[in-house]
Amino acid sequence: MDLLRQPKAVWATAGASVVAFMGIGLVDPILPSIAQGLHATAGQVSLLFTSYFLITAVAMLLTGFVSSRIGGRKTLLLGLAFVVVFAGLAGTSDSVGQLVGFRAGWGLGNALFVSTALAVIVGAAAGGSAAAILLYESALGLGMACGPLLGAVLGNLSWRYPFFGTATLMAIGFLCITAFLKEQPKPARRTSPLDPIRALGHGGLATAAISAFFYNYTFFTVLAFTPFVLDMTPYRSGAVFFAWGVLLAVFSVIVAPRVQERFGSPKVLGGSLVLLAADVLVLGYGDHTTAIVCTILSGALIGVNNTVYTELALGVSDAPRPVASAGYNFVRWFAAAAAPYFAPKIEEWSDIHIPFVVAAVTALLGAAVVAVRRRALAHEAEEPETAHATEDGVTVFAN
Repeated sequence: MDLLRQPKAVWATAGASVVAFMGIGLVDPILPSIAQGLHATAGQVSLLFTSYFLITAVAMLLTGFVSSRIGGRKTLLLGLAFVVVFAGLAGTSDSVGQLVGFRAGWGLGNALFVSTALAVIVGAAAGGSAAAILLYESALGLGMACGPLLGAVLGNLSWRYPFFGTATLMAIGFLCITAFLKEQPKPARRTSPLDPIRALGHGGLATAAISAFFYNYTFFTVLAFTPFVLDMTPYRSGAVFFAWGVLLAVFSVIVAPRVQERFGSPKVLGGSLVLLAADVLVLGYGDHTTAIVCTILSGALIGVNNTVYTELALGVSDAPRPVASAGYNFVRWFAAAAAPYFAPKIEEWSDIHIPFVVAAVTALLGAAVVAVRRRALAHEAEEPETAHATEDGVTVFAN
């Protein structure tokens, strides 16, 4: 399997995927700067994540519906167009309300794009679905690592520049996909918006989704609330989250598959969630240096969790993989929307330590769900390798 020998269409889609995933962590190092520039509170600025992921969660029910009717290529281009427009508009915002609204439109575009990207990459890649999935995971890790770095470099000049930079990069991605990607075959059966909900009737998939819901609350407490706790310049905050993203990428692509093969998915997931709970608890109660170290180390545990959850969501049920993934993502992204909203509120109601206590508890709840329902997660459905290539719709983005 030669990962690097891929058609131009694959590289164009993978490159645009990197930028799409950069958009998640892009605002991390500039959250304090945005708050200062728009005279907003930490809670108001954190709504940038809430609006983004709330729209993403709901859109997961619709992206398969759209792509099964207009095709993967047009869905990708539609998503990219939304991101270009709304990311550019975000940079012109005069109030935090406008910025939150534009970020919601950005989330819709990102959902359309990333929900279709893996199916398109699998359909066009050389070397089978294993190579395509590895390419997709690599794009995700690289995007998560580079997003905070880009945000820091451009945000040090102005908090508006990272938004303009993302719009420019996504416009380049739009042109590359237009030039190099041909239309992919449409699926034999059109997807209904209710299909992902029906798929959650499977006990194993429902277990993975519920556990991932609790885990994602922890994940996005770290991503959205920690920058206010660290209270660093955009450059320093960007460096911290770049290191965090590098560990996420390495452990997601290299470490997770090896430990998974040796110990099995339920054991790896349960152990990693317990360690993550301990990490965020120390992060919340440690001094400034300890908080930095724990933030970076959390990237390793998050990387492992992302990969294991992805494989469980795709393989644990007998539903078509795009449909199963849509149902799984519909559940878990609500936690990604909730954490940035509730963490600052919890701090207001108590003190700065308690949001991390809550995050530690949710990680433990995710581990408890895995432990109690491990039998449901242990029996993975067998599907032919060609299923990826023939079903174009909502895909992984479980990471």
